[in-house]
Amino acid sequence: MISKTKKHKLISEVALHDTDTGSPEVQISILTKRIEELSKHLKANNKDNHSRRGLLGMVASRQAHLKYLEKKNPKRALALQRKLGLKK
Repeated sequence: MISKTKKHKLISEVALHDTDTGSPEVQISILTKRIEELSKHLKANNKDNHSRRGLLGMVASRQAHLKYLEKKNPKRALALQRKLGLKK
């Protein structure tokens, strides 16, 4: 789980404007952080299949957001992928 301070920091790094909380960039960055934290948990608890299912859902959601952003604005998508260190 991401704390409020970490979430606000993530949002401020990629937000398009001051009150931006729902743009694809913000959603992808939050999902990426949640995926990283859950991946660490699953390395220590490899039999936790309920969390694994949630992780797969988050990965699919992030992929859908990335696909949408690539369709709407490829330059922003590429910049975000580089900033977050995502492969594509």
